[in-house]
Amino acid sequence: MANILEDEQMKVPEMLPMLPVRDTVIFPYMILPLFVGRESSIKAVDEALAKDRMIFLATQKVSTDDNPTPDSIYSVGTAAMVMKMLKLPDGRVKILVQGLAKGTIREYIQEKPLFVVRIQRIIEPPVGESSLETEALIRSVKEQSEKVLSLKGILSPDVLAILDQIEEPGRLADLVASNLKLKIEEAQKILETFHPLQRLKKVNEFLSKEVQVSTMQAKIQSQAREEMSKTQREYFLREQLKAIKAELGEIDEKAQEVSELREKIKKAKMPPEVEKEANKQLTRLEQMHPESAEATIVRTYLDWLVELPWAVSTEDNLDIKKAKQVLDEDHYDLEKVKERILEYLGVRKLKEKMKGPILCFVGPPGVGKTSLGKSIARALGRKFTRISLGGIRDEAEVRGHRRTYIGSLPGRIIQGIKTAGSNNPVFMLDEIDKVGTDFRGDPSAALLEALDPEQNFAFSDHYLNVPFDLSKVMFITTANILDPIPPALKDRMEVINLAGYTSEEKLKIAKQFLLPRQLEENGITKESLSLSDEALLRIISQYTKEAGVRNLEREIASVCRKVARKLAEEEKGPFQVTGLNLHKYLGPPKHLPEEELEVNEIGVATGLAWTSVGGEILHVEATTMKGKGNLTLTGHLGDVMKESAQAALSYARSKAKELDLDPEFYEKLDVHVHVPAGAIPKDGPSAGVTMATSLISALTRIPVRKDIAMTGEITLRGRVLPIGGVKEKTLAALRAGIKNVILPYQNQKDLDEIPPYIRRRVDYIFVKDMDEILKKALVPEKAQPKKEGTEREPGEKKGRTESVPLSLPV
Repeated sequence: MANILEDEQMKVPEMLPMLPVRDTVIFPYMILPLFVGRESSIKAVDEALAKDRMIFLATQKVSTDDNPTPDSIYSVGTAAMVMKMLKLPDGRVKILVQGLAKGTIREYIQEKPLFVVRIQRIIEPPVGESSLETEALIRSVKEQSEKVLSLKGILSPDVLAILDQIEEPGRLADLVASNLKLKIEEAQKILETFHPLQRLKKVNEFLSKEVQVSTMQAKIQSQAREEMSKTQREYFLREQLKAIKAELGEIDEKAQEVSELREKIKKAKMPPEVEKEANKQLTRLEQMHPESAEATIVRTYLDWLVELPWAVSTEDNLDIKKAKQVLDEDHYDLEKVKERILEYLGVRKLKEKMKGPILCFVGPPGVGKTSLGKSIARALGRKFTRISLGGIRDEAEVRGHRRTYIGSLPGRIIQGIKTAGSNNPVFMLDEIDKVGTDFRGDPSAALLEALDPEQNFAFSDHYLNVPFDLSKVMFITTANILDPIPPALKDRMEVINLAGYTSEEKLKIAKQFLLPRQLEENGITKESLSLSDEALLRIISQYTKEAGVRNLEREIASVCRKVARKLAEEEKGPFQVTGLNLHKYLGPPKHLPEEELEVNEIGVATGLAWTSVGGEILHVEATTMKGKGNLTLTGHLGDVMKESAQAALSYARSKAKELDLDPEFYEKLDVHVHVPAGAIPKDGPSAGVTMATSLISALTRIPVRKDIAMTGEITLRGRVLPIGGVKEKTLAALRAGIKNVILPYQNQKDLDEIPPYIRRRVDYIFVKDMDEILKKALVPEKAQPKKEGTEREPGEKKGRTESVPLSLPV
């Protein structure tokens, strides 16, 4: 086989079986293995082996074509010798062929079951005597071939020896072309170039291009290696790709990113000073290496700037009637809050540019403060966003971190504005009374700027470091109590108190909102379950103890779940829940309300107290015994209540003569004052009159009326000072069945906060000092309790009438 090509004019048959070849062009003198899988191709190999082992190899124009036709096969190919053949287990055949001579297909004699073609051998024209140009061309091809092999790291002495031995231009061209990774079209053009010198020139052109590509590849690899550190080896391929794109002049990712950011800055319509800062940072980013840490910080900062709604606002719904309808749909009662929102809309309708109000809803848990914010946003047609301030101790949570810190972000306010997507949302700051303070700063002080209408038009976040206009935002804060809120912060907000609901109000809320919602959430129809008013009222009074309706909804949900289980177990409905069978669904009552005393008792007075879950009644008990004038106070009392008891005793001692007491009684008697439910902490000044009444009743042995509840702060001279929580305390008295309530004279103004239907059910007795209370509350032992409908004594008033003065006396 080694001498197959020694004779240039060796005879090649005119008719040969043809093998269409994919993805490669066969040149003379080329030896390579081929895998043959098509049935027609295998038959062509068998035909060649059966005769003289000669076969014609032509390349397909489309490599994916499994059934090529004469039109899809190049007409110029190479006659080759099948040197070896190996049959593979999968049915394919592996052959080793060597190109002999070029040929052109003149005719397809047979196409099935195999190709048989008539060819004409191509005799190349002679080169003639070697000229300087030919010598230079041959030498250039050899040198460039060596350079390519060297750059690719595959240069060996054997290859050099082969190149040095070949002096024929045509054979050198074919040898080099067969080893270059050329496209099929390019390789076929070289094969079809019959003149040796012209063919060598084309090969030289391709070699020059390959040298440039190989040189650039080596340069790219060198640059990538220099830029990489031990921790950056995984970026090797990415760096190569970047260098390739840069050299080819393709799209520069960095330039594209800068262009996109510049376009976003224009579209954001920032204020002039903000846009100036954004362009300044964008210029810095252009000059930075894209992989540097500083570039990441600047890029994130610019993303925040362009995504904030500098000029994006929602249009307010100025239809006051429609807004009122939306507020009434979502919440029952809460007239004061609704009125304030409608007032804002009225002013907004008359004046287009106005500052957003800053409201503070104060009330016990579950009265609807947070949901009211959502309802206001819906009524105004604005976006709603909410953040919880509970437990925040770091000032940076509000005003943001400075960009010098790793992982820094804007504060919660700017984050909320971005989330809302407009610069005039309804922004709710929940639990503002639970903001903490520590060494990292005072968040409540940071809120001063945001919640001050005179300052928040240029709110400065530490991260952004540019002003943002918050004056269009409607801020709504919520709190359970006002005491923990710093005075400076409280002064910036318009406080609206949301007291607890009465049983009647809770009943209407349950029927209108809570029960339909729970029926829907538990997949129950109205026909399958009915809750009577009696059952709902019993849930309100005996299964919940709250000012709001959160636990009430939980208990209703519990009833719905039990009914849902019965329906799932295919029990037949409908199910009716009444006051009589309620215990089957919720178990025994959890809270038994304080009942009215059965008889008038000595030393026992009924007081009224305010708690975070509404009003409560307190039975203050006092008793005397022989002793040395000691005062004992029990019932887990706070310091203020203890001081009220001391003041009450001092008042009794000062009034000993008027009360017909032994002037020196305090030296012979010990007094014990106790407030039941001793495990519950109690404090506040409003129990002063109750303690004094109980103590004087115990000293004078005169019973206290069981149908009277009282509240008020006492002084040493017996004056009764005003207190708070009148509505809650009134509701507590009604729940206990007490309809006579003693209030300080200066609390008459607070009756406006109480709904008329509640005022009509209560007899309010307004007093200025303890003497008036004792006249109303203490009755002789043999006196009968006053029956309802009898004539009231002077100074005692029924409900809220025009005769009650609304202003305080001068």
